[in-house]
Amino acid sequence: MLKFDTRNKKPALYNILAISVVTVIILALLLKDGETHSLGVSLVFSVYIVISLFILAMAFVGQIHYNPYSYNTIYYMGFMLFLLFVLITQLYLTVRIIRYPDTFGTKQILFALLNSAKNYLFLTFPFLLVFSIALCVSNISLIRHEGRRFVNILGIILSFLIVAGALCLFGFDYYIAGREDRHMVLNLCLNLCSAMYLYFECMLIGAIVADIIAARYEPERDKDFLIILGCGIRKDGTPTPLLKGRVDCALSFYRKQKQETGKDLIFVTSGGQGPNEVISESASMKAYLMEQGIPEKKIIEEDRSTSTFENMKFSKEKIWAVNPEGKVAFATTNYHVFRGGLYARRVKMRAVGMGSETRWYFWPNASVREFVGLLTEHRGKQILVFGGMLAVYTVLTFLCFER
Repeated sequence: MLKFDTRNKKPALYNILAISVVTVIILALLLKDGETHSLGVSLVFSVYIVISLFILAMAFVGQIHYNPYSYNTIYYMGFMLFLLFVLITQLYLTVRIIRYPDTFGTKQILFALLNSAKNYLFLTFPFLLVFSIALCVSNISLIRHEGRRFVNILGIILSFLIVAGALCLFGFDYYIAGREDRHMVLNLCLNLCSAMYLYFECMLIGAIVADIIAARYEPERDKDFLIILGCGIRKDGTPTPLLKGRVDCALSFYRKQKQETGKDLIFVTSGGQGPNEVISESASMKAYLMEQGIPEKKIIEEDRSTSTFENMKFSKEKIWAVNPEGKVAFATTNYHVFRGGLYARRVKMRAVGMGSETRWYFWPNASVREFVGLLTEHRGKQILVFGGMLAVYTVLTFLCFER
């Protein structure tokens, strides 16, 4: 079982860079004599992928232990799946080289790497198609329940772009394959477009996995404070079913902790008063908690926040005024746990989340929000990763089509 937030040192990937340099040097030495060492090249590269996969897997687990609510979690998971595909392809090619050494050589290894992004897209297209359909259906349901807000229409737009982009790449590849000259410039365009699509697909898959892991985690029952993130309330000031689910989730955790460890905790009800709300969300949650038998002295109200970021920021101020060393958890809806944890870390508060059950149609849209959030932040890291991918596929194209 994964343990969240149990280490203080952030995992690093510098060792992959060192291993990459060593691998390039070894491959350069093997390629000096042409294609006579194709089996050695294939084996060296296979070992490199295995080691890289292991390092990424360890970094992923380490990131969970350090901070599960990080976009690094999404990066590691997304590219682990792609590297696994590359490894399977490379092992298959190694077997072919052993069986047919006169037919398969270094050139075939390079072409397999060059086509990896495109082939990965072909392999995962059924998943992308199913996800796009589910995303459309879920957004239609969201529009029916919440109205035509842009965030509810965003999923429909994205699902169209996913399917249309894949079909365009399929058509482009068919067009190039039908040309006798197989022009290098056309292949370069195809490979760069495939690399771009691969990057976005890895981020999307990583966001889905990160959301699921965060939502299914059960925090250790040793907490001093439990923040409940607010959402809308009814016209009479009572919690909506969505908000009631969050409070019930917090109450369930509190009772289990009390029963198993005997340790008490303090609830922090976090949520301001909206323009059409008769009282603050914090006051509504507090009233409900007291109806369930929680003493008023065990409840801290935070009634200024208007967003998830402010929920965490202002709740931290309340908590630190009482006990800055206290262990903190937060309760929200399952699809919102990852984002809640992300904002908790941004305000320098280590808190682990738990999620209440909700309607199925929130899930695809929640993953899309994390995916879009990733695209709009950490631009430096994205430029480095995305630019590196484009550079690799550009070099591979020139190597494969050199005369």
